[in-house]
Amino acid sequence: MPIVDYNHLPSLQRIAGEGFDVLSQDAATHQDIRELHLGFLNMMPDAAFLATERQFFRLATAATNIVQIYIHPIRCEGVKRSAAIEAHIADYYHDFASLKTKGLDALIVTGANPQFSDLTQEPYWAHATEIFHWAEKNVASVFFSCLASHAVLQAQYGLKRRPLAQKLWGVYSHRVVDSRHPLVANINTRFDMPHSRGNELSPERFLSKDLKLLVTGEEVGVAIATSSDGFKQIFCQGHPEYDTASLLKEYQREVGRFIDGERADFPPLPVGYDSAAIMALLSDFEGQIKANKQRLSDFPAEAMMAQLDNTWRDTAKAIFSNWLALVYRVTHVERDKQFMDGIDPDNPIAQWYLG
Repeated sequence: MPIVDYNHLPSLQRIAGEGFDVLSQDAATHQDIRELHLGFLNMMPDAAFLATERQFFRLATAATNIVQIYIHPIRCEGVKRSAAIEAHIADYYHDFASLKTKGLDALIVTGANPQFSDLTQEPYWAHATEIFHWAEKNVASVFFSCLASHAVLQAQYGLKRRPLAQKLWGVYSHRVVDSRHPLVANINTRFDMPHSRGNELSPERFLSKDLKLLVTGEEVGVAIATSSDGFKQIFCQGHPEYDTASLLKEYQREVGRFIDGERADFPPLPVGYDSAAIMALLSDFEGQIKANKQRLSDFPAEAMMAQLDNTWRDTAKAIFSNWLALVYRVTHVERDKQFMDGIDPDNPIAQWYLG
């Protein structure tokens, strides 16, 4: 699905240069093709803010070419930003108050790095939950990523996440447990997905609220679930949007925290990164760091990157394509209306999923 570059957002220019399908506003006006309008609430910290934009934009444009996609980034109130990111937000992000009057077909809500064990204390809590509640009656479907899933599950279902004994960090194997659902139709029944989180909600707690499990993993528990109707809320505890280098960059930041004395131990590698070649590179670097003979700038990122494989991208694209295809099938051509005529708002995908 081509994304329409209506505001010259730099992330769109970059992914266009990577070969993704980005359409100019002029070209879009000369095509007789339906539009989809996606909201994008970006709650990520500054270090990952722009990368997260690009990751989700790539997934959106990798879907089939049946509509023109307009992505409307939404300012997340309450989050302190650097001057550079604040300037980017001022130039390209919308205030929610003005955007909600125009309407949206679907919404993506990113994860975030929590500052507090109690999510209600997070600076974005009030604004994010206001958007969650508005979306219930105004948006066909919302894709909640990682911590955003935990936030909405606490706000609307009373399910509070629980801390893990140790951080779930790496690339893990998953299995489709409801192959009838159109969101996971025609994809591999077993596939990989990255995770990076210190908390979880167990399968039993999802089921206690009549939520539907679509994808689980032996080590990760629930990866993808939905609201009881199967569509209006998509909960993803993992990160299918991650680039090949995303976890490596997170790991490099943790190494930097060790060097700066912010953590006592040299960080263990993310799961799935323990090939002999990577272990050899890292062992040498760790020894040199501990001997005070190297700096973070000497981190062997390029050499490690050459040893990594991406084992989730095709599946991530397929899931996102399935999601947007469902949005396209049920939404009204007028973006301020939640569903087209004849669609049951309490069971919007009944025609494709019996549940």
